[in-house]
Amino acid sequence: MHLTAPATRRTGIRDTDGMAVASFVLGLIGLLVFNVFLGPVAITLASIALWRGTHRRGRALLGLGLGVADLVVLLAFVQADDTVSWSF
Repeated sequence: MHLTAPATRRTGIRDTDGMAVASFVLGLIGLLVFNVFLGPVAITLASIALWRGTHRRGRALLGLGLGVADLVVLLAFVQADDTVSWSF
């Protein structure tokens, strides 16, 4: 006799879908602010979501691309200013 209902889908899919969406949002925000922190976080979350098999594969790929773009923007700013910090 079963005391609980059988699982209808794999556990953890909702978590990986959330990681895919979070990587997209963080990558998008990282283009504007805190790209040194948000870029690597977006790349990490997107990679984990893709590795675990998310249903939101496109969103995870966009998050991965935006995370890389964050680091490219950071590199461009560093090359233009010759420093990691910005002076006002």
